[in-house]
Amino acid sequence: MNSRWIPVIIWISLVAGGCVSQKKYVEARLHVANLLQDSLQLSRQLQICNDTVAGLRNQLADVNDQLQRYIQAAAMEISNKQKQIQSSQALIQQQQQRLAEQQQQLVHLQQVLRQQHALMDSIRNSIARALMGFKSDELSVQMKNGKVYVSLQEKLLFKSGSAVVEPKGVEALARLAQVLNEHPDLDIDIEGHTDSIPIHGRYPDNWALSLARAASVTRILINDYHVSPLHITASGRSWYDPVDTNSTPEGRARNRRTEIIITPKLDELFRLIEQNAEPPAVAPDTGSLSP
Repeated sequence: MNSRWIPVIIWISLVAGGCVSQKKYVEARLHVANLLQDSLQLSRQLQICNDTVAGLRNQLADVNDQLQRYIQAAAMEISNKQKQIQSSQALIQQQQQRLAEQQQQLVHLQQVLRQQHALMDSIRNSIARALMGFKSDELSVQMKNGKVYVSLQEKLLFKSGSAVVEPKGVEALARLAQVLNEHPDLDIDIEGHTDSIPIHGRYPDNWALSLARAASVTRILINDYHVSPLHITASGRSWYDPVDTNSTPEGRARNRRTEIIITPKLDELFRLIEQNAEPPAVAPDTGSLSP
């Protein structure tokens, strides 16, 4: 019971003990009872309010806990994103550096290609000058795909069905050897070619004749004119790589030839190409991280 009602109760008791009428005494007791009832209701309401306040405090504590967890998770995600950004920036820098290196290599590669093209064009001109005086139906000098092709017709080098080089052919090889010896690092492929007419006699087939002719030219260049054998390859192609039709005498005459194919040294080119063929760096995983 609330302490404020104690003086009231004491006064009522004193009055009741005096000369107060019975009616007033009853009314006083009823009033006290009502006051007690009101006090009880207020006490219950106060308890309800206290419980409500306690519940709200608990809810507030839960909300604060959730907020702290969310803040911590957000901070962790931000940290992870920052790490991913730093990793991506590092990768971008690596790729930019790699791109700059490749561009430098490309510039160098283009310089090497220009130098080699200029060298081969100079060699073609030197060979053409050295072989001046021979007819166009006896030989030709041209450059294709960065290589110099010296095509010597059969009428200049050999008699029909023979692999013995004729004197005029030897003279052409001697002039050609002078230019080749000025560039000892060049690769030289010597290919023998025939027409499609099967041969009879010393050689069993066109394969054997084409190879024997290539070998004869190779021996003269090496043995007589000291062209380095380290870069020479002799091969026979028979009639399987024609430059003209085999259905006419003129076409078959053009197909009966020995080609000397001169190739620049490609070591530097291959090295640059291999450098540019290295696999790119693998990008890191940048998937999002949830709290």
